[in-house]
Amino acid sequence: MGRSTLRRDDLRSLFTPPTTASEQVGLEIECGVVDPETGLGAAFGGRRGIKAVLAALLAEWEGKAQYNDGELIGVELADGGLIGLEHGGQFEYSAPPAADVVTAVDELRRTMERLAELLGRFGLALLPGATLPFDRVESAPLMPLSRGVPMRAYFAGLGAVGSRAPGILSLSMSTQVHLDPLSEEDFAQKLRMLTAASPVVAALFVNSPLYAGELDGLLSHRSYDWLRTDPQRCGVLRAALEGDADFDAVIDWALRRRMIYYRDRAGRLRPGPDMPFAAVLEQGFDDGGTVTYDHWVSHMTQIWTHVRPRRTLELRAPDGPPYPYISAVPALWTGLCYHPASRAAAWELLGRYGVAEQEAATEQLPAEGLRTLLGGDRVHELAAELVRLAREGMRARVAAGLERPKVLEYLDPLDEVLETGQTFAERCAARWETDLARDPRRYVAAYRV
Repeated sequence: MGRSTLRRDDLRSLFTPPTTASEQVGLEIECGVVDPETGLGAAFGGRRGIKAVLAALLAEWEGKAQYNDGELIGVELADGGLIGLEHGGQFEYSAPPAADVVTAVDELRRTMERLAELLGRFGLALLPGATLPFDRVESAPLMPLSRGVPMRAYFAGLGAVGSRAPGILSLSMSTQVHLDPLSEEDFAQKLRMLTAASPVVAALFVNSPLYAGELDGLLSHRSYDWLRTDPQRCGVLRAALEGDADFDAVIDWALRRRMIYYRDRAGRLRPGPDMPFAAVLEQGFDDGGTVTYDHWVSHMTQIWTHVRPRRTLELRAPDGPPYPYISAVPALWTGLCYHPASRAAAWELLGRYGVAEQEAATEQLPAEGLRTLLGGDRVHELAAELVRLAREGMRARVAAGLERPKVLEYLDPLDEVLETGQTFAERCAARWETDLARDPRRYVAAYRV
């Protein structure tokens, strides 16, 4: 044992698009499963718990069970979608990729509304957004996900820079988009633009002002927590802005990060060695095992940058918006990324800001939202230009027959945010103090699926 037989081409293959690659749209949405009276997350066990809901889902929907140490934790649906369990009891729906945004959104809404109906029979509600708004980290329900044990130990060992990781593991939710590169050159162009745009988009979408039912001045608790989870594997992907942003730049960056956990030859989950992945490739694991391709794949899932690159580009920066506006997230990203002229213009707009300026904006945006500065420029104006470019991109795709005209409506809520200067978070905070009367029951009724 010892030195791995993996070669650079093996590592590159994780990013290499298939020869039949096309520009599809993938959506993932994480939602809280909550008591509609208290807004608190549901426990795993019990008559009205997550386990019972998943068992009913498996019995009623066509799909295949997923287990973790004997516990049901998800259902792989017949169409390739997946409803899986997150660490704080959230459900994540990973939809099958679609050829256009309208189809992707329609499929997501059908599944979300069917899932909400099932949960309603258990006296539970499906709550999208960016964090569970009424739970506390120390009292949030824990789920039987074995990877949570080494993850919590790893983050605890980081000290102050990992101090908010428990909030990410127990409370965080999001709406994520997966977009496709067509070649290595296309990968680099898309990755660098999407990375540069991520803090601006995150500031535009801030939507988690509540923690434990209280307002404390933050507009995005989710973004704030990600800043204090692990700066080595979260936030701005430096490899996308400091070099060529190609496969090798990302690989070299990832090789310098350590693994949080891995599966040994017997399939047991173990803490990762306290050394960079590149050193484990050379030396092997402490138990005598060598690094395999599956370990490389797993390592890349333990990285949570604003854009997580693999064969798709997973866009993770923004908070999840209220359910009626979910469609704005894929419409913005797709319009910017899949229209070459809009993509080039967005990079020209944002490519002049260095990593330090991007990271400074990421630090500001949880409290400042659209008032954030990127370099010396207000994010509000930069976001307005991105929305304009995305609309141009979508118009071009509609004209080319790649999107349906309805998609242009999906950007309208962002125009309203920009015109009023009121983010989703600020609207939520205002409602919490007025018509919602600081009542979790009213909040859930207002924002549930």
